[in-house]
Order: sequence, then C-alpha cells, then structure tokens
Amino acid sequence: MDTVAAAQHLRDLAWLRRARDRIDREYAQPLDVEALARGVNMSAGHFSRQFRRAYGESPYSYLMTRRIERAMALLRRGDLSVTEVCFAVGCSSLGTFSSRFTELVGIPPSAYRRQEARAIAGMPSCVAKQVTRPVRNREAPAPSRYLA
Repeated sequence: MDTVAAAQHLRDLAWLRRARDRIDREYAQPLDVEALARGVNMSAGHFSRQFRRAYGESPYSYLMTRRIERAMALLRRGDLSVTEVCFAVGCSSLGTFSSRFTELVGIPPSAYRRQEARAIAGMPSCVAKQVTRPVRNREAPAPSRYLA
C-alpha cells in the first residue's frame, strides 16, 4: 500500500470510529445507514463496506447489538415491560425487537426478563453486565457432542 492510500485508510478508520461512537451514544435515536454515512462524508454503500471490513459486522447489526445489550440491562431491572424496553432502546417494532432479541440472546425478551431477574439477584451490576452480554451466533462455541 502506498503512502497516500495508507493515509486515506487511516482517515477512513478515524471516520468509522466516530460513526461507531455515535451509534454507541445515540443507539436509542432513529439511526440509519444513510444518516451515519452522511455524518462521516461517505456514500452509504462505501460506509457499509468499510464498516463491515473494520468491525466484522454491518452498521445495522452493530446498532441492534447495542440496543439488545441495553435492553438486557433494562429487562434485568424488572420494572419495565418488554414493550416499554423495546421503545426505550430505539426500536419501533415490537416484533422486530423480539425476533432480534431472541436471535442474539437465545430466548424471547419476556422469558429473559423472568429468568435473569432471579439469576443475577445480589450480583453487582458490573459483573452482571459482563456475564450476560449477548453472543452473536457466529461467536457462540459449537455444541460439543459426546460419543458413547
């Protein structure tokens, strides 16, 4: 890679980091790829390709993971309904929220709320956050098979 291309690559990475930081900060706001791309002076297609190359997932997938992480924390508290949590984290469709939550966490949000409230009772919140972080399907360990 020549020096001009390397310099451009570093500038792109800095812009992508800003976009990722914006997603982390504004996850509950209506964000779309076009708005994120405009914010870093890239076309939506180029932004999506570069984001995936840099972070291993699409901007939308990254945003939904942040929303689900926050939803998990709110559901563990137990004082909000699943619908209230859905809207609090920036999702506008309960069905999409529930489907994505189930895909990432492995159980529906209502079951998670019941199960986790008991499981983390008395656990410090910083520990609970770490042990309950969602694992994407591609990161989950393959189930082991026992041979008889």
